[in-house]
Amino acid sequence: MHNRCHLIRIILLTTFLSVTSLSEAAQGFIVSDIRLEGLEKIPDGTLLNYLPVSQGDPLDDDQVVFAIRELYKTGFFADVQLFRDGDVLVVRVKERPSITEITFSGNEDIDDETLESAMKDVGLAKGRIFNRPLLERLTQELENVYFSQGKYNVRIKTEVEELDQNRVNIDIEISEGIKSKIKQINIIGNKVFDDDTLLDELQLGVPSAWNVFSDADEYSKQKLQGDIETIRSYYLDRGYIKFSIDSTQVSITPDKKDIYVTINITEGEKYTVKDVTLNGKMVLNKAVLEQLLITKPGDTFSRKLMTESQKAIEDRVGVIGYAFARVSVLPEIDDKNRTINLTYTLEPSRKVYVRRITFYGNYKTKDVVLRREMRLMEGSVLASDKLERSKTRIQRLPYMEEVEFETRPVPGTDNQVDVDVAVTERLSGSFNIGAGFSQAQGLLFNIGLTQENLLGTGQALNLNVNTDRANTVYSISFTDPYYTVDGISRTLSASYRKRDAAEEEIVNYLSDSYGASITFGVPLTEVNSVRLGIGYNAIDLTLGVNPSQDVIEFILKNGNEFDNFSFTASFSHDTRNRTVFATRGSAQSIGANITVPGSDLEYYKINYNTKFYFAMTEKLTLLLHSDIAYGNGYGDTDELPFFERYFAGGLRTVRAYDTNSLGPRDKISNDPIGGNLRVVGGADIIFPVPFMDKPPNSIRFSAFFDIGNVFLDDAPTFDSTMNGFQADQLRTSAGLSFVWLAPIGPLRFSWGKALNDVPGDNLRSFQFSIGSFF
Repeated sequence: MHNRCHLIRIILLTTFLSVTSLSEAAQGFIVSDIRLEGLEKIPDGTLLNYLPVSQGDPLDDDQVVFAIRELYKTGFFADVQLFRDGDVLVVRVKERPSITEITFSGNEDIDDETLESAMKDVGLAKGRIFNRPLLERLTQELENVYFSQGKYNVRIKTEVEELDQNRVNIDIEISEGIKSKIKQINIIGNKVFDDDTLLDELQLGVPSAWNVFSDADEYSKQKLQGDIETIRSYYLDRGYIKFSIDSTQVSITPDKKDIYVTINITEGEKYTVKDVTLNGKMVLNKAVLEQLLITKPGDTFSRKLMTESQKAIEDRVGVIGYAFARVSVLPEIDDKNRTINLTYTLEPSRKVYVRRITFYGNYKTKDVVLRREMRLMEGSVLASDKLERSKTRIQRLPYMEEVEFETRPVPGTDNQVDVDVAVTERLSGSFNIGAGFSQAQGLLFNIGLTQENLLGTGQALNLNVNTDRANTVYSISFTDPYYTVDGISRTLSASYRKRDAAEEEIVNYLSDSYGASITFGVPLTEVNSVRLGIGYNAIDLTLGVNPSQDVIEFILKNGNEFDNFSFTASFSHDTRNRTVFATRGSAQSIGANITVPGSDLEYYKINYNTKFYFAMTEKLTLLLHSDIAYGNGYGDTDELPFFERYFAGGLRTVRAYDTNSLGPRDKISNDPIGGNLRVVGGADIIFPVPFMDKPPNSIRFSAFFDIGNVFLDDAPTFDSTMNGFQADQLRTSAGLSFVWLAPIGPLRFSWGKALNDVPGDNLRSFQFSIGSFF
């Protein structure tokens, strides 16, 4: 107000002087011409456009006052004077300086983008005319931004540096101070629900003494508004339709460290649903739609259930193309009997059709790769379920990180939309390389090349070379997910492996093997598929020094060179929302691998794997997983060959135990010999990255519990005297896991503690694997 009054006094004084200058010559005249003086950057046309006087106009004292006032209102000028030179009107101005640069310093909690947005809201920006009152207003706006985040100790200092050519630099120095903490939240007026019940629903609050990482006591205006709506929803979902928030007071102590929040409420009475009816234009059988109504007569009223009923009907008619259908609810309240009648009215509008589907953001992936995953076609009805399924299918591609769908009405029509699909691609190629040293295996080296989206075609290529003191492995595979237009996939693979098992501290033998296979995947439904394949494998075995007795007996009985032809089959049911870092849905598969009768060795292997994802809260996901596998011989082969046995322990089975260390052991060397039955399971609670409001999708933390072991039909598990499966021999562990799909490579870390280990178990608390993307 002080600045405004000061400005008015300047304008009036300038007006008086200018009018005086004109009055000395004459009381009024006809303007024959206009001469401008003092302009530097502002074009002549801009000033003349704002000047309410033109050539040929009569000019008197009142018009002079009005003209000066209008020019000052533009904010362009620090001084305005009008003179008369004969019949020529002279307009002499002094421009305000222009802003060359605006810099912030000291802002850590609030980024530059947010501060620049506040700056633009008040009209200050690089290149604009400098206006000091606007700078003072900016200071107030920035303080409000910090106040809304609980930063009441903020100090903002502005400095204007004058430059040549009528320019200025603005430096804004911010001292954010400490965040004020919530000391207490009081709810006044609640009788039905006690304070503890309501406070437990809020984001804000006073955390427990043990919860040192909680930010619940960090006040922000946005959080408080969210908590007020939470309280309102809590009551409305429990029948209190007359509930109201009467007032909210936020007070702060003089030292600006502690905040006290008081929320005054009126609960009202509890209402029940008396009658529920459905009206409107029925585009489906009315009885079918009525079954979707969750609110039932006699139930306590719930706004949540009412909203879910609306959405259920809208979604159901959306499946048949009524994408813009709306369901309104008309409540009829009986205060005397404390009941409410709900009338749902369906307004289906018109069926909507897809005109065009456009993809954005697929810089590497070809359009056809994404288009073949769409369950909507151009010209088809806009079915909501197919739209959602299309999004899920694209999201499940391993080289896609984010997918967003937008439907835009086509101008000039009321029954057509364009579908825009915006994708964010994930790095699809990986180059895995590792090196290290261990007492068991000596120098380790592995190198691998994986491309999940070869040349943008969606095809996958894998090349791997692994060498260490125990193994030399070469493998290659190529997958075409759309070998046929119907979505049948084909995978070709080949491998060679030279192995010295003694160096792995398991059964002592040497082997040379090579093989090839071809596998086809056949989709049965959107979530069910089968895989069928055939393969060939040749293996040559050699006894090592002091081999285990079961290896000697197997070779004596069956020989040491084998040619095997195998048949594989599996069935999978997969409803996950994505294949990488899923958060909901499940994946189940059962498969079998059997050598063809007449092969040198006749055996089979069966496996069953599950992953179930459950949303515990908005941010927490529970993963339950299991892996059960069993193998045995048939025909002329009495047992599962020892080189096909299962092992457990390590990052992908039972963490905190050394890799492949669990299960039966050789009686002489005490090395693990594997088993023909593997039972592994566990649970992971997946939680967001701590201390980050918007964590990246490439990072996942979890707390895990693992359980499992391997068993052999004709040998006891370590620390047991009985053969075969024994539940009390299942090893358990718990700990924390971290996975990061980093630009420099996929990183996996786990720290765990064995819960029921016995003396002799090989433990490894910290385990990791690492690679690099390209």
